[in-house]
Amino acid sequence: MIDDISDATAAAAFRRLVKHLQHRHDAENIDLMGLAGFCRNCLADWVMEADHAAGGSIAKDEARHIIHGMPASEWKQKYQTEATPERLKKMKESVAKNADAP
Repeated sequence: MIDDISDATAAAAFRRLVKHLQHRHDAENIDLMGLAGFCRNCLADWVMEADHAAGGSIAKDEARHIIHGMPASEWKQKYQTEATPERLKKMKESVAKNADAP
C-alpha cells in the first residue's frame, strides 16, 4: 500500500510531520523513542541517508537542523530535559522492537 502513494503526496506528508515535530517541543526525543522507537534525530538520519543514496551530500548536522528547525544543540539546550532511568528504560525497550522492522 505504501508504494501506491505518490512521491508528491509522501513529501507533503513528510513536511507536515516535520512541521508538527517543530511545533511540539513538549514531545521530547527520548519520549518519542520510548513510544515509537524513533525521534527527530532518527528522522534526520533517514533524511541524510536518503539524500546520500540519491547522490546528495547533506551532512548529519545539516539534516538535524532541517528537522529540528534550528541547530540540534540549540534545540537540546532549549527543550531537552533530564533522561530519567525510567525514560531510558522505556526507550531501550521500545528501540529493541525495531530489530524486526523492515
